[in-house]
Amino acid sequence: MRRQLPTPEEAMRILTAKRTRPQHRAPPPAGRALNKTLKALDDRFGQGPGALVARWREIVGPEVAKRTEPVKLVKGRNGSPSSLEIRVAGPSAAIIQHQAHDILARVNLFLGSEAVQKLRIVQGPLRVGIEAPAPPRKRAAPLDAAKEAQLAKDLADAPDGPLKDALTRLGRAVMRRQS
Repeated sequence: MRRQLPTPEEAMRILTAKRTRPQHRAPPPAGRALNKTLKALDDRFGQGPGALVARWREIVGPEVAKRTEPVKLVKGRNGSPSSLEIRVAGPSAAIIQHQAHDILARVNLFLGSEAVQKLRIVQGPLRVGIEAPAPPRKRAAPLDAAKEAQLAKDLADAPDGPLKDALTRLGRAVMRRQS
């Protein structure tokens, strides 16, 4: 026995009563859900190595910060002392080794009393961009019209291209220094 199709009126009634599938929504950012948990963990266990990296220059001073960077903070297990691993650039390791007591004192002042008991020094290249950014360079004043004309006249015989452009820049730099 065949089933009969609904009439147009019945089809309209069915479609108005039937709900459609809800529109797809992206999940909320994970950070929003983790915020409370991370705050509770931070309150319970204190600041982690991220705080050290962000404020390393303030903690150890600019001279030591130029040559070092914190790598990781290892919490001690079963009452063993926690340690801070720092990376030191090249031959500065001997100097930093002599300053280890002062560095530990400063780190403990920042993280809390007796937060770190040992300092582990590892030699290696520092990450690029750890140091403070260099101050912006001042733009050189332009040459006066007479010197610019003299430079153009001197380079008139040179063929156009990258070589002439480089010679022009060099000539401007030399004339600025002479002034």
